[in-house]
Amino acid sequence: MAFGTVAAFWAVSFLFVLTPGADWAYAISAGLRHRTVLPAVGGLLSGHLAATAVVAAGVGAVVAGSPVVLTVLTVAGSAYLVWMGIGMLRSPAIPQAGEEQASGSWFRQTLRGAGISGLNPKLFLLFLALLPQFTDPGAQWPMAGQIVVLGLVHVASCAVVYTGVGAGARIVLRTRPAAARTVTRISGAAMVVIGLFLLVEQLMH
Repeated sequence: MAFGTVAAFWAVSFLFVLTPGADWAYAISAGLRHRTVLPAVGGLLSGHLAATAVVAAGVGAVVAGSPVVLTVLTVAGSAYLVWMGIGMLRSPAIPQAGEEQASGSWFRQTLRGAGISGLNPKLFLLFLALLPQFTDPGAQWPMAGQIVVLGLVHVASCAVVYTGVGAGARIVLRTRPAAARTVTRISGAAMVVIGLFLLVEQLMH
């Protein structure tokens, strides 16, 4: 693959990653609740990797062309986002200065992150529309291999940004419990709004 093509994709992908959304909300929440954001970020990244694999395998086009499957995916993803958001609203993180928070279950944090990103139909459809545009059918690499490389570039950007967002929230808000509570509730509300928006949009179509 040409370096210029990969660089152009990275620029577009990085702008997408910098846009706050459900992934940001979960990274912030994890930063405020747990000693490390790595399990949560790892879960988010696994969802992006799964979307890459689905598109690379050619399953993406089949799913996108099936209204029933796409509707089920959207409803499941929307419900999960709303459920997570309500949980954050009901129990906002309130860190205290000098107090080490329990790490909780790393597996549970990872699983939640994978659900948030992996069940997001917008991510799936974005990959379906974006990744093939930066591939070269005449290249020596197979299309699937090119999509995987681009997906890994995207995941690397996600790893840097989401880790920075989560760690930054922990450092900046650790000694500000009131601000931490407010940020967590805003993040939870954002998840609920995104989930409801996806659901309403799907029902309208």
